[in-house]
Amino acid sequence: MREMDMEAAAAIRAELAVRLAGFERAAPPLHALKPAAVAITVTVEPEGLSFLLTRRSRGLRNHSGQWALPGGRQDEGETEIEAALRELDEELGLRLDSAEVLATLDDYQTRSGYAVTPIVVWGGISPALTPNPAEVASVHRITLAELDQPGSPEFVTIAESDRPVVRMLIGGDKVHAPTAAMLYQFREAAMRGRTVRVAELEQPVWAWR
Repeated sequence: MREMDMEAAAAIRAELAVRLAGFERAAPPLHALKPAAVAITVTVEPEGLSFLLTRRSRGLRNHSGQWALPGGRQDEGETEIEAALRELDEELGLRLDSAEVLATLDDYQTRSGYAVTPIVVWGGISPALTPNPAEVASVHRITLAELDQPGSPEFVTIAESDRPVVRMLIGGDKVHAPTAAMLYQFREAAMRGRTVRVAELEQPVWAWR
């Protein structure tokens, strides 16, 4: 890895950290939900600044085949950061420490009974990944520019809820909440230095289980 690459990456990280430092995390929900955490892992790729997104394995009992950020339920005694970093290692073989954490975003309450905490972490320059096939069907390095497509996010009305369903456009596909809600908040904070709240954004009915 060339020294110039390292210096450029350090400058990008510093700029990103400054924008994320302006994000003020909302107070966690008081409801007794199961705690979970996900990692929004920012990397520097030849195509530009990116993040890691997975397709969940078809063999999983819940939410198989869906787009997802690496993450899962917190173990007893774990913090949100520890859980996100452990899951990142277990799912993608990427081991990072807490020094790489850039921000903690708002908890998102899922219809399946979880309070999910998104942890933004710095993954470095094109990190080597070893996806766990038991959990991950595929892993994708998505440029941050993909989060800024025209018309994204989309907000859809459904009969089952008075809250709008949110989905983000990525490539030719659509990513739904909860992942979409967290990516929308991340986009606003990381790319625009803005704080938006996403607690009132809904999941599609098929994700309520």
